[in-house]
Amino acid sequence: MRLSTKGRYGVMAMYQLALNYENGTISIKDIAQKMDYSDAYLEQMFATLKKERLVTSHRGPKGGYRLSKDPDKITVGDVIRALEGPIEFSSCVGGSENYNCDKSGFCVTKDIWEQVNDSINQVIDNITLGDLLNKNKNSKIGQRS
Repeated sequence: MRLSTKGRYGVMAMYQLALNYENGTISIKDIAQKMDYSDAYLEQMFATLKKERLVTSHRGPKGGYRLSKDPDKITVGDVIRALEGPIEFSSCVGGSENYNCDKSGFCVTKDIWEQVNDSINQVIDNITLGDLLNKNKNSKIGQRS
């Protein structure tokens, strides 16, 4: 299992919105420039994030995107799931595809995969964008000029 660029870039882009939360909106062009990402790629991600109600958009000369709620209320898990779908380490433990394994009743590894899956979800669901802001308050990480 590997997190795609969509999930990684999405968390970083949302972090940029969190940095700017008190100041209002920020344009995709500004985010792309700060992060050295493609405008078009970010546009696709923000369309999904907007559909999932994690961001709002505003038109006009001072338009752009803004977090839909306080950074302390949006988890890394919210962002990753919005962009990547459910986090499933193995098809036999995620459940989104209703996969029914004939061997699950006596599978010696199913418990391991469930623990790994639960651990990943536990971590990403307990780190908010606000936590990232606090962690990096005195750092230059994610704050390119």
